[in-house]
Parts: sequence; structure tokens; C-alpha cells
Amino acid sequence: MSFIKRSHIQLLAVLVILAVTAAPALAQRQAPADYGPRSINLEDLPYPHPVSYLEFTLYGQDVRMAYMDVAPIGVANGRSVVLLHGGNFFAEYWKGTIEVLRNEGFRVLATDRIGWGRSSKPIVPYTLNDQALHVKMLLDEKGIAEAAIVGHSMGGMVTSRFASQYPEMTTHAVMVNQIGLTDARLQRRWSNPEDPYRGNETRTYESIRRGFERYFVTWSDDYEYFIKLHWGWTQSGAYPQYAAMRSLTSGLLYADPVVYDWPHIKAKTLVIGGREDGPEYAGLAKNVADTVPNGQLILIDNVGHLPHLEAADRFHAELVPFLKSDPIPYTEEQGQP
Repeated sequence: MSFIKRSHIQLLAVLVILAVTAAPALAQRQAPADYGPRSINLEDLPYPHPVSYLEFTLYGQDVRMAYMDVAPIGVANGRSVVLLHGGNFFAEYWKGTIEVLRNEGFRVLATDRIGWGRSSKPIVPYTLNDQALHVKMLLDEKGIAEAAIVGHSMGGMVTSRFASQYPEMTTHAVMVNQIGLTDARLQRRWSNPEDPYRGNETRTYESIRRGFERYFVTWSDDYEYFIKLHWGWTQSGAYPQYAAMRSLTSGLLYADPVVYDWPHIKAKTLVIGGREDGPEYAGLAKNVADTVPNGQLILIDNVGHLPHLEAADRFHAELVPFLKSDPIPYTEEQGQP
């Protein structure tokens, strides 16, 4: 057999091996047969506590914001905590944190922000100013003069805005793996608004699964319901409305940066997160803690984007003492720009 012929055969064998080994990686995983349509308003997902609604008008539309108002167990410590979810989540996923905090004497309010969870999903402009105002409206409705504000991911952006806008109402600010850690306008141009809508409209089971798997260092079956819900929404007849809402909220990251809020946050601030939330997170989180006048940083090793789920014990061991610490007394001078 000639050298050239042997080389061709060897090359063909290598190509066959590469094709076989690459096939699983290239294969698109398909949704299980029982992953059917789900309600975009989460009526089919049990919440850990009764859900109430704050009703108001937003840009001429009647809307309602869902929330859980959970009383402390045992001796109340007289303090309140507001929990704000991230962009791919909803108040229900705070269930473990709610139980920890109420057992420590805190009153806990966990909201579904307008556009998410069991709250209304109007096709209106979405701004952090509005989202922060809705938290203030809820606290006013409940007669709560001040509270600690804890926000995860995009909820951390709302925390930044609330703490800078309403310092007299903020005892503590906690940003859990907050996103929006840079001014995105300096990094890329504004894209066609149709692009994020079409991207949401054409989500696949594979893209949803990969998106959630990257949030965690260690995957657990306990997280599977997030994928089941998100895929189920794409099968719902109401999904076009949900896709439109998601495309509107995606503009928050680009058009409403919070990096300029941080120097004006006067409350004690904890920047906490899983260290493995992307290659740049640790450095960017340190910048936030250094920029906030009373900021501190805690990074949890070997944990990704959701430390309150992936490392709940370690997360709560840091959160509770911080929330129990004495707040910085508010003065009128702190409210000045």
C-alpha cells in the first residue's frame, strides 16, 4: 500500500473518530414529553406563602404586583427585609431564604416585580426608577418606614436604584451576584429592538437548558423546574406577550446603568456572590464594593450565579449577621445629591 493511500486512510479514520466524539456535543437535547405548556403567570406553580397583590395604574394600564408578606417566627426583631428576584426568576425561589430570615425574627416581603411571576406583564416601558418606586409603594402601603433591600442579579440593579433614590428608607442594601456591573453603552452599540424580541420568540429547549446550567458550578435536579417552566412558557398561547415583555426588560441592562448610583448609596451595603459567576465577576464585584461608601465584599468559592440556592448555608451565614448589624443612622445630609 502506498504512503499516500495509507495517509488518506489514516486521515479518514481520524475524521470519523472526531465526528463520532463531537456528535453528542452538537446534538440538540429535546424536551421530555411531559414538559408541556405552562402559565406565564405561574398560577400552576405553588408559592411557599399566600400571595397578595398591590394594585395601581402604570402608563394608563391597571396592573397588580404580586408579593408575599411573611411574618417572623417567634420573637420579632422589628426589622423588615425586601427580597427582589433576578430577570429569569420570581419570588418563589427565595423560599429557603424566607424561612431562614423569618426564623431570625425578620418580617419578609418577597415581590414578583411588574413583568414577572404572578404580577401583571404590561407592554410598557420598563425602567429601574419605576421598579424601585413600586417597592416604595409597597412599603408605604404596609406602613413600613424602612427596610433592608436584598436583590439578586437584575434585582440587585433595582436594589442599587432604590438605595440611591430612597436612602431614608434603606437600612441595608445587599447585591447578590448583581448584573449591570459596567455601563454597557460604552461597550456596544444599541441594537435593533426587534432582535431581542425575535431571540426570545425563538428560544429552544437546548438554549434554555444551557442558559440555566451555566448559572451553577454543581447542577442539581432541584433546579430542573426552572427549565421546565421556561420551556413550558414557550409552548403557551400567551408566549408572544411574554416574549415582548422580556425584550422590553432587556433594555434595562443597556439603557439604565446603575454604576452611577453606587457613590450615592449611604446605607451599609453587602456585595455578595458566587465567585465563579463568569471570569470577570469577582473583579467587577470588588469595584462595586470599593465604590459604595459603606460597601463590603464577600465572594463564595466554587459557587456560581445563585449562591442562595447552590450554597444556601454559606450564603445565609453571611447574610443574617449583616442584616442584624446596626444600620448607619440616616441624616438629611445623606439625602442630598
